[in-house]
Amino acid sequence: MPSYTVTVTTGSQWFAGTDDYIYITLMGSKGCSEKNLLDKPFYNDFERGAIDSYDVTVSEDIGDILLVKIEKHKYWYKDDWYCRHVTVKTPAGDYLEFPCYRWILNDKEIILREGKAKLAKDDKLQMLKQHRKKELEERQKLYRWKEWHPGFPLSIDAHCHSDLPHDIQFDSEKGVDFILNYTKAMENLFVNSFMHMFQSSWNDFADFERIFVRISNTISEYVMQHWKEDFMFGYQFLNGCNPVLIRKCHKIPDKFPVTNQMVECSLERNLTLEEEIEQGNIFIVDFELLDGISVNKTDPCTLQYIAAPICLLYKNLENKIVPIAIQLNQEPGVENPIFLPTDSHYDWLLAKIWVRSSDFHIHQTVSHLLRTHLLSEVFAIAMFRQLPAVHPVFKLLIPHVRFTIAINTKAREQLICECGLFDKANATGGGGHVELVLRSMKDLTYQSLCLPEAIKMREMESKEDIPYYFFRDDGLKVWEAVLGFVGDIVNIYYKDDKTVCEDTELQAFVKDVFVYGLRDNETLGFPKTLKTKEQLVEYLTLVVFTASGQHAAVNFGQYDWCSWIPNSPPTMRCPPPTKKDEVTIEYIIESLPDRGRSCWHLGAVWALSQFQDNEYFLGFYPDEHFTEKSIKEVMVKFRKELEEIGSFIQERNKNKKLPYYYLSPDRIPNSVAV
Repeated sequence: MPSYTVTVTTGSQWFAGTDDYIYITLMGSKGCSEKNLLDKPFYNDFERGAIDSYDVTVSEDIGDILLVKIEKHKYWYKDDWYCRHVTVKTPAGDYLEFPCYRWILNDKEIILREGKAKLAKDDKLQMLKQHRKKELEERQKLYRWKEWHPGFPLSIDAHCHSDLPHDIQFDSEKGVDFILNYTKAMENLFVNSFMHMFQSSWNDFADFERIFVRISNTISEYVMQHWKEDFMFGYQFLNGCNPVLIRKCHKIPDKFPVTNQMVECSLERNLTLEEEIEQGNIFIVDFELLDGISVNKTDPCTLQYIAAPICLLYKNLENKIVPIAIQLNQEPGVENPIFLPTDSHYDWLLAKIWVRSSDFHIHQTVSHLLRTHLLSEVFAIAMFRQLPAVHPVFKLLIPHVRFTIAINTKAREQLICECGLFDKANATGGGGHVELVLRSMKDLTYQSLCLPEAIKMREMESKEDIPYYFFRDDGLKVWEAVLGFVGDIVNIYYKDDKTVCEDTELQAFVKDVFVYGLRDNETLGFPKTLKTKEQLVEYLTLVVFTASGQHAAVNFGQYDWCSWIPNSPPTMRCPPPTKKDEVTIEYIIESLPDRGRSCWHLGAVWALSQFQDNEYFLGFYPDEHFTEKSIKEVMVKFRKELEEIGSFIQERNKNKKLPYYYLSPDRIPNSVAV
């Protein structure tokens, strides 16, 4: 009688093992085996991290093995099991891989398909077609769209983390409890003694060191020492944690009436302002999105303020970007003066602090929350709903949505909800952050999410004109590497454009993103269908890069750039100045966050800057959803390219006082998970 060897690998995460009874049925092209109990006498099967092998004998020829059914029956108490994969060795000596990477709960069964990626058109047998269809029907019941707030991208239908399908939950919910993590961060930073001191101002700038020097690294220390300097202010628009706003200026806006006379002292080339603009040396950052946003009123004892500044910047003879004019609100007028470097020291310093605070709000809510977290969740939900596990695009994307739905659900549960942690320290808390997301939805265009296009739209692509824009340089390298990797995979499964057009599952995925995730919003420019291989490669590159490189660039520098509170205040407690020559050091200190808010802010940026304990970085895919040798070769090539990028970045950063490493591939997690 034919005999098969079945090898089962149990996950290594906590509580992955089980004492329940595990049964297997081999399902072949000519029939099925009997249901076999996988059990060895006097042996503890299916322990955490174990690899267990069993002989399965069949009474007659069942043909080619197509599917494997695994059933779990309770032995004593509820004991879920995480199965990584099953390998079947046939009587002919061939090895068949059946990826699982799922939890099997209660008395449930799952049916696994052999690991070679297949498009729907490749399935000729009714059994395989039926399996494909049933898997998606079950997933669509589990992964449902829901509106968390009118106008937001749709999200998962779950009130809390424990409502999520078990397969996408964190291994330990404790590890991602924001309240716990922020409190723990404040303890680690030795600032918990200040955390309840709301309304209590600091004495002076040096006083902020009481919560700062406990933990230090080169960048945050350098920021503390140089934050008042114009070069440091300008540098952050290129390589800080929000390097996506600065753009070339072709015309001074009417609402920002800067004259040549105002700025001529700052211009170093003996040219007028108009001539500097023509030569491409003038840049602008406009925080118009913040105009009229509701301020946080959750604490009646503390008035908080938001400005909507416009900042003009200049590329000097050293090719450094420095500020030359700042207006703190959008409407020009006598009570909205344009602040200049030639003004009094404290006038100019406070104007820059207001810009840094505004940048913090846009960074947290738009660049970070909307454009990486919420968008990646849209892709994740559509993927689970429309692509079966055997589809090559599912296999490509699954590592890049790991824990994304879970972290966003925790954020809605604890962070950005009404009375959430966001309200504790941020001027946009209490509803302003929601207004900001709604306003910025119009800018969430497909083109702006393709990094090369986004940089061209802001006219920041020239390395010769703007030599120290490391976010651009490293980001484009990573984008190109991802583009090549995705292209190699697409070429293996899609021989021509017709194959793309006829892939109904792929088209359903793209449609789900557009119609449901992005609310059928035509103005965003997202495709409803994909018609060419080139379009498909770009689309998937956007998905992967948003979840990996883009998120890394705007997330993991938060402690570096925001831990020195005066450089990145999450709120301001006095209104923007309406006249010149009235600002004092005391007014600035009163404007900055109080002790309690400073500590909550510090805990937040520390916690958000940490990698997950079990982080997987770009190019490393420990869960082998792809089993083909050709794909594994593509992955090796991808990793080699990423290593070369990492070496280049490491070499460039040598001896730099301000190294830029957020887009070094060994620091880019595969997915949005923090």
